[in-house]
Amino acid sequence: MAKYNPPEQSRALQWIDIIFVVAAIFLALWLPLQAGWAGVSRAIQKIDNPTWEALGQTPAQVEQWVKLGFADAAAAHDIIQNKFDYSIDWTQLVIMAVVIIGYFVFLFKASDKEYREVIDEKFNGK
Repeated sequence: MAKYNPPEQSRALQWIDIIFVVAAIFLALWLPLQAGWAGVSRAIQKIDNPTWEALGQTPAQVEQWVKLGFADAAAAHDIIQNKFDYSIDWTQLVIMAVVIIGYFVFLFKASDKEYREVIDEKFNGK
């Protein structure tokens, strides 16, 4: 039985693959942030004349805020009140699910085709 030797890829195409993968990873991480789909809340709940008590901070938490350089509640107000928005955009969720499912279908089809080619090459179509 002959040893299987996979096809070789040139150095130039290997570099193209590396650049493509790095760009894809960068876009996958950067695009949702730029589009506003992740990473920020949509609105800050404003409190007029905030106090540590009004912001729901315990004395231990106040001590830590002071250590971080926030001497008064007004300085820490925007950080404390910037709550993460857990609402779901169903359209974006469905689009993401379709893209992920489509990717895996493509991956399985391509892998199946490659697997069958290797088996055919190795066993002469038996």
